[in-house]
Amino acid sequence: MKFSEMKYIRPDAETVKARFAELTEQLRKADSYEAARAVFMEKEQAYKSTMTMAELANIRHSIDTRDEFYDGEVSFWNSFTPELQEYSQLWTMAMLESPFRADFSNEFGDIIFVNAEIELKAFSPEIIPELQKENELTVEYEKLLASAQIPFEGNIYTLSQLTPFKTDSSDERRLAAWKAEGQWYKDNQAKLDGIYDELVHLRDTMGKKLGYEGYTTLGYYRMGRNCYTKTDVEAFRAAVVKYLVPLADKIMREQAKRLGKTYPISFADAALSFRSGNPRPVGTADDILAQGKKFYDELSPETSEFFRTMLDCELMDVLSTEGKQSGGYCTGIADYEVPFIFANFNGTQGDVEVVTHEAGHAFEYWLNRKRVPIDCAWPSMEACEVHSMSMEFFAWPWAGGFFGKDERKFLYSHLAGAITFIPYGTLVDHFQHVVYEKPELTPAERHAEWKRLLGVYMPWMKLDGEIPFYSEGEGWQRQHHIYSSPFYYIDYCLAQTVSLEFWAMIQADMKNAWQYYMAYTVQGGSRTFTELLKNAGLTTPFDESCLRGVCEAAGKWLENFDLTGIE
Repeated sequence: MKFSEMKYIRPDAETVKARFAELTEQLRKADSYEAARAVFMEKEQAYKSTMTMAELANIRHSIDTRDEFYDGEVSFWNSFTPELQEYSQLWTMAMLESPFRADFSNEFGDIIFVNAEIELKAFSPEIIPELQKENELTVEYEKLLASAQIPFEGNIYTLSQLTPFKTDSSDERRLAAWKAEGQWYKDNQAKLDGIYDELVHLRDTMGKKLGYEGYTTLGYYRMGRNCYTKTDVEAFRAAVVKYLVPLADKIMREQAKRLGKTYPISFADAALSFRSGNPRPVGTADDILAQGKKFYDELSPETSEFFRTMLDCELMDVLSTEGKQSGGYCTGIADYEVPFIFANFNGTQGDVEVVTHEAGHAFEYWLNRKRVPIDCAWPSMEACEVHSMSMEFFAWPWAGGFFGKDERKFLYSHLAGAITFIPYGTLVDHFQHVVYEKPELTPAERHAEWKRLLGVYMPWMKLDGEIPFYSEGEGWQRQHHIYSSPFYYIDYCLAQTVSLEFWAMIQADMKNAWQYYMAYTVQGGSRTFTELLKNAGLTTPFDESCLRGVCEAAGKWLENFDLTGIE
């Protein structure tokens, strides 16, 4: 079925809650595993159908945030979902207390109980009002960004539409674009500060209501951290400073030389990899999708079937249009057993990465779309990002079709970008830990902390006041994860590290690397992150040797890569 044909009907909130309560009671009264399993499967279908409606509303709202109908529906779900969480918790408690727990584990895996125990630690009916308000604030932030109308060169642009100008090869035009974007954020500074300040105190209150020191412990539980701790993340951050930052700094020093700039470099100059311009995809959006089809057709039979379905069933919305939410994502539509990709094409290298990165997520869901329970179709967040970031590297042999004469530019900048991204992503994580450990910080103090950490993780950035929004430590406010998904961003860094393992394997033997990728991906969410890696024969990023090894391999490749003739 095509996406446009999928019918949305708002469920009756009280009917859904009553049904969930009834199924929970039936589970408690089940006198055999067969009876308990039958109730389990009924609840699974009820949950899938409910979440399908929620996803349809959210997708259609993100496609056009001005649509009054779906704006109202998202408001409904933002209020109803926290209420439903109370009933989900009662179901979870019944599952944990079931005399047939061992039978469920034998058939569906112990991960459902591992995650269930974490789920119980992350919710209480007592915090429903805060969860509802949190949803309202994050929607307010997203709508604020989506509403941006930025004057530039006599025209008006959204944030996404302005992005190509931020990598223009003309120093003057590029800097002007960065200043125009920064000015919009400065003009909305009070709103951005106000929304985030309220979110921080709201989350701190939630954590304390549940008996924690503040938000950090609750934040880890909400992210479903089931195999590593804050201490492990701190050790990873230390390894990033030890191994990644020096290599990234070397890359940025070379970039400054290519551009004829002094080191450290400005934010605008850091965005330009080559004096002649960054790699740009060739052709139209349709051409990029056509090359994506060729890539997936030739990569494997499984990816061919998957991507053809995505195209035939209109399961991708990728054009940047007015009123559209910024960014990109992939989600699953459970009842129809299909993924959906949302993106904003803007003529940059990122357009190709949508077809590879977001489709990496979508392919994982496609392989696991029939998994029971449906929650186990996806693994935890950092495990999910491995699928997407690694798929980007598997597309390298097809880079010529995506980038034409810019193929070599792309290969170099893609790997260099993966290296320089990890320090940035780790900075985002470190910043959030400070914020939630010290919720009393003022907006100005938060900006000062971001600026301080920039010096630790990104010492190549020049903080000279040329673009005040960035140089004054406010650039974090454009990172929507900080507002909507606290503590998410380290997942990208952990996954990028694993993806670099795959990159090294691809350089040695593409077919062998794909076998490892499939061994990892077909597991879905049936194991914890570290177990998924172990089962697939991969090294965990918490092992310091992992970061050290990928840095050595990538450093040598970049140093020896032939950039002759490229300015």
